[in-house]
Amino acid sequence: MKKTLNDVNVTNKTVLVRVDFNVPIKDGVITDDNRIKAALPTIKYLVDNNAKVVLFSHLSRIKEEADKAKKSLRPISLKLEELLGKKVAFIDKTRGLELENAISNLKNGEVLLFENTRFEDVKDNEVVKFESKNNEELGKYWASLGEIFVNDAFGTAHRKHASNVGIASNIAESCVGFLVQKELEMLSKGIDNPEHPFVAIIGGAKVSDKIGVIDNLLQKADKIIIGGGMAYTFFKAQGNKIGKSLCEEDKVELAKSYLEKANGKIVLPVDSANNTEFKDSESNYSGVNLPDDEMGLDIGPKSIELFQDLLKGAKTVAWNGPMGVFEFENFKKGTVGVCEAIANLKDAFTLIGGGDSAAAAIQLGFSDKFTHISTGGGASLEYMEGKVLPGVDIIQNK
Repeated sequence: MKKTLNDVNVTNKTVLVRVDFNVPIKDGVITDDNRIKAALPTIKYLVDNNAKVVLFSHLSRIKEEADKAKKSLRPISLKLEELLGKKVAFIDKTRGLELENAISNLKNGEVLLFENTRFEDVKDNEVVKFESKNNEELGKYWASLGEIFVNDAFGTAHRKHASNVGIASNIAESCVGFLVQKELEMLSKGIDNPEHPFVAIIGGAKVSDKIGVIDNLLQKADKIIIGGGMAYTFFKAQGNKIGKSLCEEDKVELAKSYLEKANGKIVLPVDSANNTEFKDSESNYSGVNLPDDEMGLDIGPKSIELFQDLLKGAKTVAWNGPMGVFEFENFKKGTVGVCEAIANLKDAFTLIGGGDSAAAAIQLGFSDKFTHISTGGGASLEYMEGKVLPGVDIIQNK
């Protein structure tokens, strides 16, 4: 078990907090502040316990010097100030005397946010990736700015960066914040210690993106429902005609081997919603043999019914990946149907592993109907694969 905020004494200490403020910004305005809100419990706890709070985050990717003008955390500091109801000092630097002095001058209960950690990935228009490649000197430098490190950025927990692994390797005390603590508890309950019957639903475009998830969950789940674009690779493995549908030819044999070793655990769609091209127009329905000039863009009505029946009585459900092109009005029925079926389960632990399925559930208005929706797409996917998350692994144990 990793140390949590409740295991460390933060009073009068300078506490470095890696948050995930990687939010969408359009014309200087934040269009979705959910990630900022998710960090508030940890920040408020530190303020209430008289810590000197130093926050930092990445924002998008920095590929050249020109990107820095559009990727500053300054708008985020103003939004945080509004949500926190408290002054937030902003330093537009990632290192140097101005930052060091501002941190030295912090009083108990005060909050400072410094500039986008990925500004360290480009220096004088040269791509150096000091942050993204966990530059040793940078990790040591950032660690020297505080006494305790709190990782509350689950969205980057699967990455080995200077701002998480680098700092934690070079500081006296480290722990996870409340957001990461909750993520780990929920994912552990849903994936490592599920109550049975346990049904996993895996969607999305490619089998190659979900190999690790299928491998891991075949050992744990009672049923694995497969939908989305990846289903057509499985259809082909069964010898079906898939028309112009998405298919990973180099994964057809792998899909065949999964079906053979699954002993009936894997459940595929029984029909398909198709179109002659990749666009949002009325769908044609077929079974699992598609006409040559059509491509599958969603599961069909019989599949929705089948999956809804399979979910009845489930005690644990883990979902990662949409059932079709849910951004298209005509091809979102499968994702909506699965979403509704999970949302209406009684006495079940229901988990969405971030990414597109989380976006779909929120967009469709089901966010409060799930036990937990993960804030980290890549991190939760790697957790579902059974992988170690470097940003968590480095944190001190209790």
